[in-house]
Amino acid sequence: MRRLSIVLPVLNEAATIGDALSRLPSADACDVEIIVADGGSRDETVAIAQAHGARVVRSLRGRALQMNIGAQVASGDVLLFLHADTQLPPDAVELIDRLIADGAQWGRFDVRIDGRHPLLAVIATMMNLRSRLTGIATGDQAIFCSRGLFDSLDGYAPIALMEDIDFSTRARSRSRPACLSARVTTSGRRWERRGVLRTIMLMWRLRLRYFFGADPRDLVRDYRPHHE
Repeated sequence: MRRLSIVLPVLNEAATIGDALSRLPSADACDVEIIVADGGSRDETVAIAQAHGARVVRSLRGRALQMNIGAQVASGDVLLFLHADTQLPPDAVELIDRLIADGAQWGRFDVRIDGRHPLLAVIATMMNLRSRLTGIATGDQAIFCSRGLFDSLDGYAPIALMEDIDFSTRARSRSRPACLSARVTTSGRRWERRGVLRTIMLMWRLRLRYFFGADPRDLVRDYRPHHE
């Protein structure tokens, strides 16, 4: 089995990082390393991550920067980028290894959004369908790729937002993604806290602006007040 490096970009995740790490595959059971890329947390995130045995690296704030730093120190043949509020299915390591062995260069999981609002299930279904049709993956879908592909693409572009869309677009030019029907479960807390419909409209507005050439630095100024 190929060595898998799981990279979690985090910022002030003390309330969730312990549970997130405890749910990940054990390095004792399979060839996995866990890397927490911290973007300057001011709470106990780093201490909790270290207490759970994760390797912690520090970075400037920004998911793309943090994931790139994590990937730089990773020793795995395959890289998996995972949000701290997203949970992998139990057989994730085996599924990824099987796909890479069959020739896949990169891919993602289907997603389920955990929450009470009935629209969250609809949103997840549409995300999964859109991803299959376009070959574009989002960070919530737990993007994975071979070390060779990641390095050849120079990793994530150091942009403030939409780094997952940019990476998928470039990776798609090399090969179509492997779309796993197995589902990761991501938290709907931010959707519900800010309003599901309001968040849908925000994300579509940001993506349309990005598509038409908006600077990600401008987009993130609109994004962050809604998600912090």
